[in-house]
Amino acid sequence: MSPPDRKEIQVRRILDAPPPAVPPQLYADAVRRGGRLLRRRRWTRRLTWFLLTAALLAFVIWVSVAQPWVEPPSETTPPLTGW
Repeated sequence: MSPPDRKEIQVRRILDAPPPAVPPQLYADAVRRGGRLLRRRRWTRRLTWFLLTAALLAFVIWVSVAQPWVEPPSETTPPLTGW
């Protein structure tokens, strides 16, 4: 037999065997862990939305106060000519 044939026989033997027994507490642990992951995702999503909203509000307030689109006043006076 060549090595691939031996490997195939081993795989078939594993697949033909009955599945291993699952520990009885595994389902409860999976449900508890899944619930914890869902709560953490929900909390992270809410925190992200809150931070995004706060950043947008801060930006809107800054824009309304600073008015960056308005040209700043000139700091020097033009020379007086023609007097």
